Amino acid sequence: MEAALVSAATGALKPVLEKLGALVGDKYKRFKGVRDDIKSLTRELTAMEAFLLKMSEEEDPDFQDKVWMNEVRELSYDMEDSIDDFMQSVGSQDSKPDGFLEKMKNSLGKMKARRRIGNEIHDLKKQITEVAERNERYKAREVFSKAKNTTVDPRALAIFQHASELVGIDEPKAEIIKLLTQGASTQEKMNLVSIVGSGGMGKTTLANQVYQDLKGKFQCRAFLSVSRNPDMMNILRTILSEVSGQRYTDTEAGSIQHLIIKITDFLVDKRYFVVLDDIWDVDTWHVLKHAFPVTSSGSIIITTTCINDVAESCRSRPYNGDTYSIKPLDMVHSRQLFYTRLFNSEENCPSYLEIVSEQILKKCVGLPLAIIAISGLLANTERTEGPWKEVEDSIGRALERNPSVEGMMKILSLSYFDLPAHLKSCLLCLSIFPEDSIVQKKVLINRWIAERIIHTEAGYSKTYQFGERCFNELINRSLIQPGDTNIYGMVKSCRLHDTILDFIISKSIEENFVTLVGVPSLTVGTQSKVRRLSLQAGKEKEVILPRGLVLSHVRSLDVFGESVKIPSMDKFRHLRFLDFEDCKQLENHHLENIGRLFQLRYLSLRGAEKVSKLPEQIGQLWCLEILDIFYTSVRELPASIVNLRRLVHLLVNHNVTLPCGISKLQALEKLKVVTVHNQSFS
Repeated sequence: MEAALVSAATGALKPVLEKLGALVGDKYKRFKGVRDDIKSLTRELTAMEAFLLKMSEEEDPDFQDKVWMNEVRELSYDMEDSIDDFMQSVGSQDSKPDGFLEKMKNSLGKMKARRRIGNEIHDLKKQITEVAERNERYKAREVFSKAKNTTVDPRALAIFQHASELVGIDEPKAEIIKLLTQGASTQEKMNLVSIVGSGGMGKTTLANQVYQDLKGKFQCRAFLSVSRNPDMMNILRTILSEVSGQRYTDTEAGSIQHLIIKITDFLVDKRYFVVLDDIWDVDTWHVLKHAFPVTSSGSIIITTTCINDVAESCRSRPYNGDTYSIKPLDMVHSRQLFYTRLFNSEENCPSYLEIVSEQILKKCVGLPLAIIAISGLLANTERTEGPWKEVEDSIGRALERNPSVEGMMKILSLSYFDLPAHLKSCLLCLSIFPEDSIVQKKVLINRWIAERIIHTEAGYSKTYQFGERCFNELINRSLIQPGDTNIYGMVKSCRLHDTILDFIISKSIEENFVTLVGVPSLTVGTQSKVRRLSLQAGKEKEVILPRGLVLSHVRSLDVFGESVKIPSMDKFRHLRFLDFEDCKQLENHHLENIGRLFQLRYLSLRGAEKVSKLPEQIGQLWCLEILDIFYTSVRELPASIVNLRRLVHLLVNHNVTLPCGISKLQALEKLKVVTVHNQSFS
């Protein structure tokens, strides 16, 4: 659990304190009997929040503190839900009643609400007191001040954009090209090289550099990531799309065998170059290899893997290929990568940091990911010998003992614990996405906003700008990799290295930040009360929610894959963020009861082609800020849409009819219309 718990606990307390403050405001002044209890509860929670903020950079809290932080986090979530329920019930009763009976009913409702809030506040105060007594005392701890970057550091981008120049890749690239092209018979047979090495060694970067150098010489080519839990139908469709130039939507096939036949028939008389990155098991290779005819003269395949048995299987008959064991960076290239990230060049390193820098680099043992992660940490550390020596001591000798998983986790822990509390939560949100996902910056920031992980009082636009600074900070610290950029050079998307994803998933599960369902390598956490739910599946197996999960407190729901069974919306009363993007199985009836999600702030139906009508009750989503129905079959918005007074962004197809009164949406900053070409919806 460790310091990850602190970030979640402090993040969860902040909105609770804001809402308790609202309860002692003028709007709720008629609830006189509980105001003193609310004020007392607020003081206690404020003291807890201050303590948790001081602990937010502790790498290894003692066991008692871990238990206490876990209790505070879970209790704070429940408190916020109780307050939201109360505010919603009072708000619905504050609408003007019509007639004597309605007035009587309204008065009785208010009396019940007063009684309920009184009982709940008393109970919450009792629970908080018990939690505090169990912890016995609050501990004062020193914290380091943090630098705050507002833009992406160009040196951080350079690591990813110019990898061939920065990580000593020229020599291994030349060796692999030689293996693929050596000998007079290379034009007469198919060649294969399997690159093998532990996580963080740069296998993908090396394969991509070879691919960029040679792809222009081949009639058909493809580069794709296979990953740990491959959706074979999707992978084979992607291969067929890339080698043939067909649109992905035109590659439908009835079975895996049918797709393999299609690919083989297309490639049988052509030269092709295919890179299959990140293969995790022999069985996956045994399926994929049948798609590539060995009779295609002069064709080449590169595979990458961290498992020796997979590499051996790839190079065995009928391919008789080669295995290339990737080597760590030597000290010269390690320095080049490290100093370029921190000082633009080795010559600019201050003399008083040279010795400690050398010691840090020795402990990174030539692992590019370790060097990038540590340099990202040091870029936000005071440039004096003392703090750098602390980093060196913290690394220990983990990587020298074990240059694979355990050592890398130690390195990543240092970078993670150095983050401010809100950035820890921002990073943990990325554990929601499947492996090898390209995550759009806008969607990620809107998630942070919807869940109030980040929040300002200055409105949506200012909060989004703050979210961009948080996004850029995670890039600067080398915890996320920048993806595509726009014409102005601004990063539009990001992705995670597999090793970093493993790390943040482990942290997320430990602190019940997210529950992942449908991921074969993971079991559903022991916590029955779910806070964030990510449903992930390929086409082979339907994913159904396990029994026993308590869904009434879920903050965000994401569905990835076409074989996920859509759960009923009436189970998710406190949902803030709902993403059904590209959910082909979503239909109109799945949106029934959506009006009950009174806290919903973000709703995306983008690409849900079977959705043709929005329910009228969508107008009850008074907190909704973002509504995205791009690429759906919706042709007309319900009249109730004009009740969404907090709606900031509305994204619709060009042929959607807008209701009268759309101008009443005073908070609306963007009405974006997309023109749909050559696409028919059911």
